[in-house]
Amino acid sequence: MLKIGLFTFGGGYAMIALLEHEFVEKKNYMEKDEFLDMVAIAESTPGPIAINAATYIGYKQLRFWGALVATIAICIPSFVIIYVISLFFDAFLSFQLVDCAFRGIQVCVVYLIFSAGIKMLRQMKKTAFSVSILSTVVLCMVAFSLLSVKFSTIFYILICGFAGLLFYCFGMMRKKNEEGTK
Repeated sequence: MLKIGLFTFGGGYAMIALLEHEFVEKKNYMEKDEFLDMVAIAESTPGPIAINAATYIGYKQLRFWGALVATIAICIPSFVIIYVISLFFDAFLSFQLVDCAFRGIQVCVVYLIFSAGIKMLRQMKKTAFSVSILSTVVLCMVAFSLLSVKFSTIFYILICGFAGLLFYCFGMMRKKNEEGTK
């Protein structure tokens, strides 16, 4: 976690691809499906996604102490770097080299977020429900962006979560009805 916290720029979404590489592919701490579930839970619970994910992974490995150490390890590098930068912020921003470096990092962050999204899309179970939810959200995001309609991503998460719950409940009711008719 310390390595990811130290060398990742761009926040939690940029860390998703690195977390997956480190804990799914390299160390085999969890399966890809569990990782996708963890990302969904970390995204929909309060707090930064990277901290929620780190806490989950730490807890899965060593319970309370693992969660505590993982959470601290993901936070401390960013905190120290930002603290040091804040001490010299005005002087720091006046350097042309720093400005160029930050522009390069922005491009890298976009790539990391896009890469994580594509990986998750490839690994997603392609059911009629998941494809329809994904298509609807992408369509809404594009339409709202083109029409300049403000719609918070929190609402996308809540609506999709509610749709998932309804889908689950209807599936359970259908299963009960099938068992009752036998």
